[in-house]
Amino acid sequence: MMEIRTIQSTDIGHVSSIYAQSWKAAYAGIVPQEYLDALKEDRWSPILTKSPFTSLVLLDGGRYVGTSAFGQARDAAMQGWGEIVSIYLMPQYFGLGYGDKLLDAVVSFLKQEGYGGIYLWVLAENRRARRFYERHQFRHNGDTKCIKIGGEDLPEVRYVRQIG
Repeated sequence: MMEIRTIQSTDIGHVSSIYAQSWKAAYAGIVPQEYLDALKEDRWSPILTKSPFTSLVLLDGGRYVGTSAFGQARDAAMQGWGEIVSIYLMPQYFGLGYGDKLLDAVVSFLKQEGYGGIYLWVLAENRRARRFYERHQFRHNGDTKCIKIGGEDLPEVRYVRQIG
């Protein structure tokens, strides 16, 4: 049975592990491999403990499958928008529809919060994620920026979607 709920303190270690394992699989060939190899399972635990964002966890039969963080836009140019900060799944659940369910829950939550538009940043080379968001009516709006990961500057593109 699938369950999607806000994370609790007892979930943080599991959610951090989802981030680490998802990064290692999804970003292979994009992010420097030595950086991915060095990622620890608890890397995100301190961040999750202090996060100002709402975080959801997706469980299936009690197994931790996915997570998402979202909330009010961090970007001054997008004030009044909701922002999806992250959506990650355990690699064995990629392509099985769990991401669809998690994204639908996030969009529903942001809509209930009164946002009419939402956006997210995705690594430009992450073709799988870009196709996923495009299937869910997100469109690249032309905005780009670089993020430094593992000592490399990696381009990100902004995707937007109207929901209200």
